[in-house]
Amino acid sequence: MQHVMLKTKLHRARVTHAELEYEGSCAIDGDLLDAAGIHEYEQIQIYNIANGERFTTYAIRAENGSGIISVNGAAAHLAKPDDLVIICAYVGIEQEQLASFKPNLIYVDQDNRIVRRSNDVPIQMAS
Repeated sequence: MQHVMLKTKLHRARVTHAELEYEGSCAIDGDLLDAAGIHEYEQIQIYNIANGERFTTYAIRAENGSGIISVNGAAAHLAKPDDLVIICAYVGIEQEQLASFKPNLIYVDQDNRIVRRSNDVPIQMAS
């Protein structure tokens, strides 16, 4: 049996562009793609912290070190520059692999520069 698990997450990335007339996809700084282990043309989920929108698209590589997060095509209606988003990719894992599986979590600053890496999602409970 396979389980769909969080493979990787870019946490609180800032949208730099929203290009409605582009064919589609989300352009992501190549350094962030590499750090997260997201492949070009891989399906990603984007969760917009600013407005609650959640949508599916695919990743394309932007220039390394550019800090670009560009939401393109129809998805540009769902995110605008300066919105904070969470970008996730998922993977199918066999039952036997679950005990050792950990996601790749990348945390970025306001310029989409990596500030922390982890493989453990922190649990935060409201008091």
